[in-house]
Amino acid sequence: MTFLHPGADLSLSHLPSGTASMPRANLSAVSEFILIGFSTFPHLQLMFFLLFLLMYLFTLLGNLLIMTTIWSERSLHTPMYLFLCALSTSEILYTFAIVPRMLADLLSTHRSIAFVACASQMFFSFTFGFTHSFLLTVMGYDRYVAICHPLRYNVLMSPRGCACLVAWSWAGGSVMGLVVTTAIFHLTFCGPNQVHHFACHVPPLLKLACGNNVPGVALGVGLVCITALLGCCLLILLSYASIIATILRIPSAEGRHKAFSTCASHLTVVVVHYGFASVVYLKSKGPQSLEGDTLMGVTYTVLTPFLSPIIFSLRNKELKSAMKRTFFPKF
Repeated sequence: MTFLHPGADLSLSHLPSGTASMPRANLSAVSEFILIGFSTFPHLQLMFFLLFLLMYLFTLLGNLLIMTTIWSERSLHTPMYLFLCALSTSEILYTFAIVPRMLADLLSTHRSIAFVACASQMFFSFTFGFTHSFLLTVMGYDRYVAICHPLRYNVLMSPRGCACLVAWSWAGGSVMGLVVTTAIFHLTFCGPNQVHHFACHVPPLLKLACGNNVPGVALGVGLVCITALLGCCLLILLSYASIIATILRIPSAEGRHKAFSTCASHLTVVVVHYGFASVVYLKSKGPQSLEGDTLMGVTYTVLTPFLSPIIFSLRNKELKSAMKRTFFPKF
């Protein structure tokens, strides 16, 4: 599961040589950036536009269907589906912060973005992206309580407690977005102003920053974001370690299957979200191609949000049945 895209490489090798030693007096302020992420695919831009547009529309439709079904079906007014509704909301807002601009740039020859607009895009993408990760962690905790402590579930996951968990997830995402955006856009940027990406992300912007504090900011932002993401991943792993241990102690095969089926959709989304992240983080730190960085960014901006509603709709039998009752009652 861009927030600092789990695919973002914050190693100092991204910084241009001599950046830290450039005299501040010789720098000129940058008022806008040019996004050139897809400029290396001139003959594929129309195909990319149609593909990404269809995936984006499907992402919106899928998440809206999930939200509408949950709100209209009284049987789904439970903590698990409350968290899923919040997750769909964060996913819609995350893609809305990046994809419409990306689609417009694919059809345009003038891909400039104002300094303030770039900062706003980074803030909202980080906010909603980290909110998504925090909500996945909360959903893991919900499944842990439901399976490992079923008798205390109504107490631990009360309506007030669930609302607080959702609120803290959104607050945490907002803090992460504010911290990262403030740190990056307090740097001084100098020419050229070409961002080698389709959105305002940290690594390509660090390449354009000048001043002695750039390496420190890069290291600080990287540590904060990676710590938050790894913390979420660790908590989810601990939750599922306890869940699996509890399920294995259930005597009947039917009981084990029923218990695990309640976790299947969430676990699948977590595997997809952090699976892509691990592929990016474990990639070689050698010279990166612009094409590779751009395509890797697409997996988090378009592909992962596209897969999420499909997984929850197909892997969750209760939600799938509710969708049929809500939208296809005659069938």
